[in-house]
Amino acid sequence: MCPGYPMALRMIPVILGSLLNSFNWNLEADIDEPKDLDMEENRGTKKLPPGPSPWPIIGNIHLLGAKPHVSLANLAKTYGPVMSLKLGQLTTVVISSSSMAEQVLKHQDQAFSTRFVPNAVQLQNYCEYSVGWLPVCPQWRTLRRVVNTNIFSCNRLDANQHLRSQKVKELIAYCDKCSQEGKVVDIGEVAFKTNLNLMSNTLFSKDLADPFSDSKVELKDVICSIMVEVGKPNLVDFFPILEKIDPQGVKRRATIYFGKLFKLFDGLINERLEEKRRGFSEKCDVFETLLNITEKDPEEMNHNHIKSMFTVRILL
Repeated sequence: MCPGYPMALRMIPVILGSLLNSFNWNLEADIDEPKDLDMEENRGTKKLPPGPSPWPIIGNIHLLGAKPHVSLANLAKTYGPVMSLKLGQLTTVVISSSSMAEQVLKHQDQAFSTRFVPNAVQLQNYCEYSVGWLPVCPQWRTLRRVVNTNIFSCNRLDANQHLRSQKVKELIAYCDKCSQEGKVVDIGEVAFKTNLNLMSNTLFSKDLADPFSDSKVELKDVICSIMVEVGKPNLVDFFPILEKIDPQGVKRRATIYFGKLFKLFDGLINERLEEKRRGFSEKCDVFETLLNITEKDPEEMNHNHIKSMFTVRILL
């Protein structure tokens, strides 16, 4: 069996949850029934595409079944490539054809770029500082520019090529060591450590996991737990009136896991600030660049933005 199969199974609910919660539509007061979708940007009445009639309270949730992707494909045969569903109190528009997807993602990208924010990430002001959850606004554009320039630019990726080579050599050395000692290699664990250390060296010039240790990394459990909690269907997302109750405990558990991640980043930030205070030489990493930006222009970026950037980078 493929070693990545269990992780792939865990990712399916996350991907489907993201697809189902892609659009958050605010309806005009005079709209009663879904008819034709108006893709033009105007100040007139916005129409919804056709879709199945919703039931009271639950809407169309009962139509999703155990395999939502199969159910949505079957519904699209009846209602067309663009249809609307009422999931509890959430109105969702489903795109199921390549031509309509191009219309939405390419030609109307600005209108549809704002993402629905799940209740699980509405904690400790995380979504208010994260480039992954902010709506299109001046702050989002500033953070996007910083991320593109300092993390995903070609120059930055080329500059980190030696780190990738070093981590691959460490991975090969560990596998060779296990082979000589007759030990079983946990492919999933060593691959996670390699990717984690590559990312952590790029961001803050240090390993977050011992590449030659057989012990498991607690951070892996934290990351997987966050992905599970954020990706699973949450009643509060479909029925906001239940937010204070949190019947499934999703936000309570997510707060614990995000808290562990933020605690790690707070420690790294304090450690680097202490090094700068003592006059240590600057390091050529993303962390140093972001800290320099916060010192020059605190209004543009602060430590909360840095922690949110690192959170998005680690989870992705």
